[in-house]
Amino acid sequence: MTNILHITSSILGDNSQSNAISSKVVNQLLVTHGDSTLVHRDLTEDSIPHLTGDAIASFNLLEDDLSPSQRKTLALSNSLIAELQAADVVVLAVPMYNFSVPSTLKSWIDYVARAGITFRYTETGSEGLLKGKKVYAVVTSGGYYKETDKDSVTPFLKTIFNFLGLDDVEFIHAEGLNISDETRAKTAQQVEEKLRFLAAA
Repeated sequence: MTNILHITSSILGDNSQSNAISSKVVNQLLVTHGDSTLVHRDLTEDSIPHLTGDAIASFNLLEDDLSPSQRKTLALSNSLIAELQAADVVVLAVPMYNFSVPSTLKSWIDYVARAGITFRYTETGSEGLLKGKKVYAVVTSGGYYKETDKDSVTPFLKTIFNFLGLDDVEFIHAEGLNISDETRAKTAQQVEEKLRFLAAA
């Protein structure tokens, strides 16, 4: 059985290109892996609080020393990590907002990056503990930024994936979505070619 975790973070709901394209990826995976289970976490509908000093403390205190709010924070972090640990495949929808990832997605990352659980420090550097998973990262943008100095999203995601041990990552860039109908159609064609590749895999 293949466990798929689908994470969306767009504020546009049904009008979101990142949601639509990542859903196509998920649907293709469900076709090619007929015994799959799917968990969808919408970070807009179920937003995660920004990281605070109180939240960080909850990750390191003994259970008896936790305040009620810290217990709630720790339970949320543990739940998000459990979803990620259980997943064989992660499909991440990442719209570019002002040359960065949505703040809701950054909060999710802050809650799942936990020392001793999803990564650990060693004498030779950090080691990611979420190994053996496949990641599809759907990155959407209104203009064309991939492989330019204005693309801070892809390098950041590569860094955090590597940090957590997620080393089997395939990026699906959908760019030029706000330029014209022609560029949007061209992007749609490129995405369909990617999906045909998934179908054949």
